[in-house]
Amino acid sequence: MEKENLIALKVLGITRSEVQPGAYALLLENADSTPDQARRIPIVVGAAEAQSIAVHLEQVLPSRPLTHDLFVSMFHAYGIELQRVTIYSFKNGVFAAMMHVNNGMAEVDIDSRTSDAIAIALRTGAPIYTTPDVMELTSYEWRRDGEYKSQKPVRLEDLPVEKLERRMQQYVEKEEYERAAKIQKIIAQKTNAQQSGE
Repeated sequence: MEKENLIALKVLGITRSEVQPGAYALLLENADSTPDQARRIPIVVGAAEAQSIAVHLEQVLPSRPLTHDLFVSMFHAYGIELQRVTIYSFKNGVFAAMMHVNNGMAEVDIDSRTSDAIAIALRTGAPIYTTPDVMELTSYEWRRDGEYKSQKPVRLEDLPVEKLERRMQQYVEKEEYERAAKIQKIIAQKTNAQQSGE
């Protein structure tokens, strides 16, 4: 996909869930967001990747290079530039990303786990993008003045996508990222089913 058709993202931060130990979430939002409104994408990541991203965001200098620091050092040693990262797919609850690199002679696309690609992009200053399809499938609308009332217990699968998105936002704001990820999968399944029926 051409860069002009992609949506630029920025990293808001990474948080440890207080509901279930060992769970972390990386929160992204559209780069052209305003202080009062944004589209946000929560991505559940592993402990090692969460630590690596948090160390960089908090500007902590580890005693020895972490794995993603090693990648960046190798890039520099061999004249490789990470031009951008693109989160291009979301299937079965899993994000996929592509690292677009250039060594001065050739451009290469390297398939990558999203958490790894973002950890490296943060260290190199490379921009992060996603596709309109992934943004539509996985993001929710955040509003500073938004008020979301709790819903009566119902089957999540029976709720419309709009209500699922609101409920997902509630869970993210409460740092209940496992529940948010579950709803994210249901939204993707419902959206895929609607598209298949068209």
